[in-house]
Amino acid sequence: MAGDTGNTLKTRYVPIERISFIDMKEMYGLYEKYYQNVSLEVFVKDMSEKSGVFMVRRTLDQQVVGFSTLKTVPMNVRGRAATGVFSGDTILEKQYWGDRSLQTAFLRWMVREKMKRPTRMLVWLLISKGYKTYLLLANNFNRYYPHPDGHHQDLADYVDHYCERLYFGSYCSERKLLDFGENYSALKGAVAPISQEMRDGNVKIRFFEERNPTWERGTELPCVGVFDRGTAQAYLAKLWRKRPRRLRLALRPAAYE
Repeated sequence: MAGDTGNTLKTRYVPIERISFIDMKEMYGLYEKYYQNVSLEVFVKDMSEKSGVFMVRRTLDQQVVGFSTLKTVPMNVRGRAATGVFSGDTILEKQYWGDRSLQTAFLRWMVREKMKRPTRMLVWLLISKGYKTYLLLANNFNRYYPHPDGHHQDLADYVDHYCERLYFGSYCSERKLLDFGENYSALKGAVAPISQEMRDGNVKIRFFEERNPTWERGTELPCVGVFDRGTAQAYLAKLWRKRPRRLRLALRPAAYE
């Protein structure tokens, strides 16, 4: 795919007031394709409450092939001010799973947000009804909750804070799960199933299902990750390692040859 310019993707952040009706229809088309129990009315209402959207387009024809909604949430937990960045629905056409355009755009946005207030804690807030969303957090953040090994329990307070604020009445603080009822949108069964092989081979996927055993019905696992310098550097290093070897050699400074 990397060598096929027709299949390359480009992601940019668009403030919610600049989202056009055509954009909204294209995004809803994707949403309807991958989720069940959906309606355009609910989709538009939810979208209107967000701060903006990361739009993923195919460079060949500018077709929307993915998106991720975003909302900034001021927080104060145990007397400490923080900025919460809430990610809502995130969808990418299946043929592009593995492409990092969206993740890279999100990283750039988070870096800029951190630079605005370097001393303020910046946290990523997300709710996950499928394991793929949880892995975005668990594979890219050093400090996150919930953690398979029980680390960073202090971040549980941040989960309680934003869930009780944004989803009052749907959050169970004992199970740390969001349950929006039987008619809530859920991933269609064939989109991201969890096989026994996946459970046995990946502790993070197994942990996600243990914490959210009713995910197929649409219950959401609320999560939080701390965005700091270490997280940004680790992700940049991961991107560098994934570049083709010839490109890494070409970009390496001569002093290191």
